[in-house]
Amino acid sequence: MKNILLKEEILTILKNKKVLIPIIAVMFVPVLYAGMFLWAFWDPYDKLDELPVAVVNEDAGATLDGDHLKLGDDLVSKLKKSKDFGFEFVDKNEGYKKLKDQKFYMVIEIPKDFSQNATTLLDEKPKKLELIYTPNESFNFLSAQIGGTAAEKIKTAVAEKVTETYAETMFDKISELADGVVKASDGAGQLSDGSVDLNKGSEDLKEGLVTLAEKSLEFDKGVNSANSGSKDLATGSTELKNGLAKADANLPQLIAGTNEASQKTEQLKRDLPAGIAAGIEKELSGSVGQLNNGIDEFKSQLSGMLAAQIAEQTITEQTEKMQKLAQTLIDNKVDPSLVQGIMANEQKNAPTKEQVQQQILSELSPKLDAGFNQFKSGVDEKLAGASNGLEDKIKAQTTPYFDKLIAGIGKINSGQKELQQGVHELYVGSTKLNDGASVLSSGMNKLTAGSSALTSGAGQLADGSDQLKDGTTKLSEGAKELADKLSDGAKEASKVHSDDKTYNMMAAPVKLDNEKINHVPNYGTGFAPYFISLGLFVGALLLSIVFPLRDTAVAPSSGFNWFLSKYSIMAGVGIIQALLADVILLGGLGLDVQSVPKFILFSIITSLTFIALIQLLVSVFADAGRFLAIVILIFQLTTSAGTFPLELIPNFLQNFNAFLPMTYSVQGFKAVISSGDFSNMWQNVMILLGFLIAFAICTIAYFTMRHKHQNNHLVSE
Repeated sequence: MKNILLKEEILTILKNKKVLIPIIAVMFVPVLYAGMFLWAFWDPYDKLDELPVAVVNEDAGATLDGDHLKLGDDLVSKLKKSKDFGFEFVDKNEGYKKLKDQKFYMVIEIPKDFSQNATTLLDEKPKKLELIYTPNESFNFLSAQIGGTAAEKIKTAVAEKVTETYAETMFDKISELADGVVKASDGAGQLSDGSVDLNKGSEDLKEGLVTLAEKSLEFDKGVNSANSGSKDLATGSTELKNGLAKADANLPQLIAGTNEASQKTEQLKRDLPAGIAAGIEKELSGSVGQLNNGIDEFKSQLSGMLAAQIAEQTITEQTEKMQKLAQTLIDNKVDPSLVQGIMANEQKNAPTKEQVQQQILSELSPKLDAGFNQFKSGVDEKLAGASNGLEDKIKAQTTPYFDKLIAGIGKINSGQKELQQGVHELYVGSTKLNDGASVLSSGMNKLTAGSSALTSGAGQLADGSDQLKDGTTKLSEGAKELADKLSDGAKEASKVHSDDKTYNMMAAPVKLDNEKINHVPNYGTGFAPYFISLGLFVGALLLSIVFPLRDTAVAPSSGFNWFLSKYSIMAGVGIIQALLADVILLGGLGLDVQSVPKFILFSIITSLTFIALIQLLVSVFADAGRFLAIVILIFQLTTSAGTFPLELIPNFLQNFNAFLPMTYSVQGFKAVISSGDFSNMWQNVMILLGFLIAFAICTIAYFTMRHKHQNNHLVSE
């Protein structure tokens, strides 16, 4: 059944010219895209000499050291020999008019002061040479960019010419310089002879001053050490004297204080017990009064609280009885209004809560007064008995301790008197020591100052003599070197022989060698990976328009059979598309690849991958799928890095690069066409095959579900 479906699909195409002819036409779409585009842009730089560019020379010329410069004419002569562009040499009005009329792509103007500015190199404010480059970017933007590159080359050529002119002048000045150098060399020889004698005298002076500096340094160290010791002695004796003076002055006060402490202790021994006893009795007396007042206050509060509670309870009970009486009267058929009047009258005549409370308080107060008075009398008797004999008890406890304290103070006082006598004698001796140390320190200060001045002066003399020796040595060496160098310079200057080659070497000392790896000979080769991928994708997309991807010649036996019959035909067309494009590129345009078999194989795999993607989109979404395919194509064209490097496009678009198959087709074509990195090519082959399998599986799944749906629909009918 599978072979029958594929056979019927092929027969249907062959019998129906309306399908066969468009399919055959679609086979040539990749050739039209890849071949036509690459043919048109194969090597545009090879025809730059046909691009019309105007040159306007307004240079008025100038004079440099008596020589007449016309750099504008020199530049025009070079441009006439150049094949960079189709240069046309016209006046200013014609040049800019034809530029505006789109007869020229750009105008290169040499202004009037071009040569004059070249003569200002050694002026205080030199002026640059200006070339006015005016492109018509609206005419063709790319030509403006190419022209900009050419203008840079022209600028470099002009710079070389200016430098050659100055180099020629400089070499003339070198010849004049050589004569002056010979004379300077003779004078330098005489200077060298005199500097030798000066150097010998400075050597003798240096030796004597160094010896003086060494001896004065040893003497200064000894004096400084002695001076430091005398200062320490003076400082220490002063501190000792001051300390002893304070101690000698304060000891009489200390002794007097000790005597006074002994007397105070005796008095405290006598007065303390009586004072303590009197204080305790006073506190007890005050406490009795406070206690009686507190008892009276408590009695008053207790009387009021009890009277209030009893009055509240009495009124509450009386109210409850009146309510029960009223209810009883009503229950015995007494008129409720009459009962209400009786209750109101009784309530009006009943005493208030305050009246009841006052009555109870008058009956309760005499009884509470009697009880609290009896309680206060008992408390007063207890407190009075506690204070009898209190002073004698305190004396018995404190007298032994006071006696021991008074005896200790007496011993301290005796020792203080002996200490006072010794400290006074020590103070007198320290005063004499301090006077002697001060005199010694003063003398040592003067000696140290003189020694330091001597050492400093000797050191400065030694340093100065050393510097003098170094200076005369350098002078002698420099004078000899100057004489030698001037003599050598005069010889070398006389050897300078310059010509046009020398001037050109100074004008352009650097030669740029442009070495390339994986050389790409022209634009066509560089853009081939991009346009081949584009052509194969567009060919697959147009194939979905002329060949039905859903309808079958006969009913399919399964979803896989459905997929296979459609993909097989599309794959065959895709292979033919790839082969036709390869034949035109290799044979017609002469595209040079690293391996023809690998190039053809990679083209077929790329075409089959794009066929699988288009089949999936159009089979599932129909016309909407073709729209999605165009959107995907746009994203692939902008993110596949086939033209500009990936890093130069917006960051947002860079994110799509890894998810689109054209990224890997472009990389694989670059490897098989230019770099020869076949491992990279095979890596991209595997990625494209991964895309192909994924697209095929999704399409098979779609046809399987649709086949089941159709079978279920037929069964229900």
